[in-house]
Amino acid sequence: MPRSLITGVGMYVPPKVVRNDDLRAYFDTSDEWIYSRSGIKERRWVEEPASTAELGYYAAQQALERSGKRPQELDLIVFATLSPDMYFPGSGVLLQHKLGLDTTPALDIRQQCSGFVYGLAVADQFIRTGMYRTILLVGAEIQSTWIDYSPEGRTVGVLFGDGAGAVVIEAAENAHRGILSTHLYSQGAYARELCVAEPSSATRQHILPGSYGMRAYMNGKEVFRHAVQRMGEAVQEALSAQGWQAEEVDLFVLHQANIRIVQAVAEFFGLPMDKFYNNIHKYGNTTAASIPICLTEAWEEGRLQPGSKVILAAFGSGFTWGSVALIW
Repeated sequence: MPRSLITGVGMYVPPKVVRNDDLRAYFDTSDEWIYSRSGIKERRWVEEPASTAELGYYAAQQALERSGKRPQELDLIVFATLSPDMYFPGSGVLLQHKLGLDTTPALDIRQQCSGFVYGLAVADQFIRTGMYRTILLVGAEIQSTWIDYSPEGRTVGVLFGDGAGAVVIEAAENAHRGILSTHLYSQGAYARELCVAEPSSATRQHILPGSYGMRAYMNGKEVFRHAVQRMGEAVQEALSAQGWQAEEVDLFVLHQANIRIVQAVAEFFGLPMDKFYNNIHKYGNTTAASIPICLTEAWEEGRLQPGSKVILAAFGSGFTWGSVALIW
């Protein structure tokens, strides 16, 4: 059975930097208020016009170049996002067209902050069964265009940024490297603790002139509590599946939602923070893009070498969560 090996990584973030103090134009907030609660100092926002598929395209180009693959060699595109270009179709087919492809299949998944972890599991199964040999997985988000800039939107609005990350995954025969195990979970009982409830097919559209149209709701305390618990459980399951001790893992890459969540997981396992790759201070929460952006920067900094033991973990809306154990 072939093993799934990441052979190329790429990322793209818009050039516009929005610092915490810049948000005072929209919210009653401050750099200290945001940073102390989240670890975020700044984020990137698009300058319109732009699209999620466009950001994904830039990241995909870099990942393909680094893997030595042409778009025509792709067997499948998996696109993870909570902010598609259109309500339908998904952004995957738009990316496929931008890459100059004709009939290559494209699959969109909507697991929000867990999207990249779920996407790796999906890609891994296609490769393990032998159906496909070369897959492009993209996580991309444009969130600045739907943020609620009213006073009620402050708690959520200060957290999110725009960006994209991508990986090329290839089948490797008789390999000692690659994806070793994936572990996925969801718990819909908590779906409304972190959601955008409208616009929705369940309700008549009644967006009034001058309204913001979309408003994300987050029960911050409940989300934080579950995130720490579930992320820790997911990491432990990945460790146990491989018989690894936490200390022997070279790098942990957790979804970048809040630095305090990462700190709590590190403390639970008795690990120093330098075992965890973090860039939330630069980009905020880029949802499905956060882990592949981290992987790209970690690779560029030389923190991912062939043979490195790596664990990825994410938690997000749904609730959904999961982990991946791999050898780079």
